[in-house]
Amino acid sequence: MYSETRAAQMAAFMLQLHGGRMPYLKLIKLMYLAERKAMELWGESITGDSFVAMRHGPVLSQTYDLIKAGSRYPVEKGWEYYVKDEANHEVSLARAVDEDDFADLSLSETDILESIFSEFGAKDQWQLVDYTHDGNCPEWRDPDGSSLPIRPQDIFMALTNDMKKTTKLTDRYRENLQLKEQKRKIL
Repeated sequence: MYSETRAAQMAAFMLQLHGGRMPYLKLIKLMYLAERKAMELWGESITGDSFVAMRHGPVLSQTYDLIKAGSRYPVEKGWEYYVKDEANHEVSLARAVDEDDFADLSLSETDILESIFSEFGAKDQWQLVDYTHDGNCPEWRDPDGSSLPIRPQDIFMALTNDMKKTTKLTDRYRENLQLKEQKRKIL
């Protein structure tokens, strides 16, 4: 289940590491790589977003929509609370942030964000596009001007190259989503 709040905190964390501003294409690539790392380590997504292949590589679908158009149904402390649109296809922090602003992210999740930023933060958005296209994210397929869904099992298969492990990880991923949905309904 998608969490705009967690996506916004994740984006704000990355923006803070980058000095408060960056091209949105770079941000969405860093966020995808962090989600992919979480899937590799835990078999779970940080934001609950769905994944799509687009011309410039894989992206987080609902987060991409937030970057492009903002929130249709704003949530308290959601996207606009943390991130604002800037000129020249850039985004920036909407306000000063501190560690309390990342309360919905676990220490392990912020460790992933720091690790991804450490590895890829110095690259520009086009180097990240090339990285995702050059076989480093084999779950991405050229959508030929459109977009194509990337299923969790596609990511797991790309990470493990083992059908048995992929099936187990996909089943666990779906079970976790169902548990989160049931918990949300109870609350």
